This record gives sequence, structure tokens and C-alpha cells, in this order.
Amino acid sequence: MATTADFRNGMCIEYNNGLYFITEFLHVKPGKGAAFVRTKLKNVETGRVIENTFNSGVKVNEVRVERRPYQFLFKDDMGYNFMNNETYEQIPIEEGRINGVRFLKEGDMVEVVMNADTETVLFADLPTNVILEVVYTEPGLKGDTATNTLKPAKLETGAEIRVPLFIEEGEKIKVNTVDGSYVERAK
Repeated sequence: MATTADFRNGMCIEYNNGLYFITEFLHVKPGKGAAFVRTKLKNVETGRVIENTFNSGVKVNEVRVERRPYQFLFKDDMGYNFMNNETYEQIPIEEGRINGVRFLKEGDMVEVVMNADTETVLFADLPTNVILEVVYTEPGLKGDTATNTLKPAKLETGAEIRVPLFIEEGEKIKVNTVDGSYVERAK
């Protein structure tokens, strides 16, 4: 059990029969009345963010979570299969629980967030930026770097993103997995 004094960003709590991560919190002590804590909570299942106010000193159930590195092996009818490189344990994770799944390729390392008490997978996160190869895009024009114009490009994972005009087929680029945007050419 934890109280509102224990709140911190990234803490996982049980609230309204669901699991939520605290993304923001603010202790408020008004001049008149009791203190309270304003929070923004992100639902683990749906990803929906809600705002909630807790009275100061309220007890909540803290859920212990662990972040473990896993390597992506393959995809089959059970979902996406990952392996722990230390124990060689393999686990399937359904597509909806993987953030940035369209940029995932075989051999990539992800961080799997698990409920430490029940050993159930909450979700998996790819690194913020990944390096992928452009397999198809329209030919670019040499020296066309002055404008901020973008063109569609297909990546080796099958994902389509928008890239600057000077990017050509076969080039490796860095892609942001959170919003699916082009970051830079890979070195």
C-alpha cells in the first residue's frame, strides 16, 4: 500500500479495477481546505489518459512492475514471440500490447514491462529511435534540401513514413517509433 505522498512519475497503481501509470502529479495545498493531489493516469490496457484528483493521504495499491530486455524472434498465429537473452524463456505478446510494432524487425531488442507479482506482460516498448532501410521511394533530386517537402517511403518492415526528398532507396534512416517520423540519415 502506498499513499499520495509516495506518488512519482512512472509509478503503477491499481485504480478503478484497472492498472494505471502516473504520468504527471501535483500536490496542491490551497489556502482554505484540505490538501489534494492532481494526477494524470495512463491506462495500461487502452493507453487512454485520464485526469483524477486524490485527497491527500489516500491509500492506493501500488503494482510492482519490472522492465526486462527481450529480443524479437518471429511472428506467428499466437502473436509476436520474444526471448529473454539471459534465461532463454520465450513469450508471445499480442500486437496491441507492443508500442511502435510497425517498426519491429527480427532480432530487435525491446523492453517488456511485466507485472512482477503475476508475471504477466503489460506492454512492450521499442527504443525511441530505430535504424531501418528504405526499400522503396520515388527518386529524389540532387541538391533538393532547401525545402521542407516530404515524400512517402516504404521501410524494410513494411511501414510507410514520410521522408525528405533527398532520401533514396537503399539508404538507412533513423525513425522515431513514438510518432513514426523521420529523424535523420543513419551514420
